[in-house]
Amino acid sequence: MAGSVAIAIATLAAILVPVTPAHAAYGPNQTVYLAVTSNAGPPTLLAEVTGTLAFDDGNRKFRYALRLCWGSGSYPQPNFYMTVNGTSTTLSPTGAGTAAAPPGCQLYLSLYEGEYTHSTTLTNVTLYVTGGWFYPGQTYNSRTKSVTYDNPYN
Repeated sequence: MAGSVAIAIATLAAILVPVTPAHAAYGPNQTVYLAVTSNAGPPTLLAEVTGTLAFDDGNRKFRYALRLCWGSGSYPQPNFYMTVNGTSTTLSPTGAGTAAAPPGCQLYLSLYEGEYTHSTTLTNVTLYVTGGWFYPGQTYNSRTKSVTYDNPYN
């Protein structure tokens, strides 16, 4: 009888205690670095992206905290975007304000912070930066660089 009462109490406790869903956790931050320099004329920094991104162990999300330096030799302001899984899913990062520009950067640093949830398994994120400059004289040039960060959970 005592065993039956213990089973009944355990069953009742299991019913009454709310079940919380499992939450995906973010892995360690990956350091982000991407620089674009001119390839005609004197070497000039056009743009530089630094910061971190991290993937969640549920394979659906990533978060980022990035800084975009508009290089002092670049015109116009660099174009910066991200893609997911090597496809045409293009993300414009969420702006989080500006900060004072360090040496080599114009005006200010653009700050980006956010989180993105994908509808299917997230395998990688690619960052793209395009910078432009004039050389020689009034001839406009542009250059794009990219870097891909793989999700370590798949």
